[in-house]
Amino acid sequence: MSLPKNPVVVIPARMASERLPGKPLADIHGEPMIVHVWRRAMEAEIGPVVVACAEKEIADAITSAGGHAILTKPDHPSGSDRVFEAIENFDPKGAYDAVVNVQGDLPTLDPHVVRTVFAPLGKEVVDISTLAVEISEESERTNPNVVKAVVGFEEGANVGHGLYFTRATAPYGEGPLYHHIGLYAFRREALKRFVSLAPSVLEKREKLEQLRALENGMRIDVALVDTVPLGVDTPADLERARAALKP
Repeated sequence: MSLPKNPVVVIPARMASERLPGKPLADIHGEPMIVHVWRRAMEAEIGPVVVACAEKEIADAITSAGGHAILTKPDHPSGSDRVFEAIENFDPKGAYDAVVNVQGDLPTLDPHVVRTVFAPLGKEVVDISTLAVEISEESERTNPNVVKAVVGFEEGANVGHGLYFTRATAPYGEGPLYHHIGLYAFRREALKRFVSLAPSVLEKREKLEQLRALENGMRIDVALVDTVPLGVDTPADLERARAALKP
């Protein structure tokens, strides 16, 4: 059992956002938000970091900061498809054997979280790894916007086999529920297979892309973390990120 030897971090980013248009370039103390995310990913020090951009403005912001950006087709149906195009462009010979997909709207992300989502790939049967945090607020247990990871963590374990992901309150009965966090690490071949698959029945029903992997027999393991990273989706979220990153 050993981790993939050559991981790369890819951050998909696009300007389109219903609640916060142009958010990758939203200013946070003099720098675009996407640059803050890129810096956090660099600080994880697990491999090179590439920003997969839907628009040239994002690529220009990253290159101006000294980073590596790849311009992708603007109309990808998902971040995973954008990540795949970028990594195939960046590394057409397949030297990098794992891909960590970090969302482009996490400017306060702890670099340790990037390392944590990569770690479960140390088990060779795992195709994809992701994250979850134990739900502490009662209202989140029934909130369909809080996606639950159905995982039977053994006592004392911080990594478990992801059996399902759902917007429903699951599993039934006494015990903890887990809030899924949408960072992923893929074995390179698993990412290639995943994006080649058609959207699956339960994926379309729950509107959860990761169900496509489960419905096609791929294994997802889930690592526990302490907190949900602050995702910037609204102007209020942006103000919270500015406050958290205040010099």
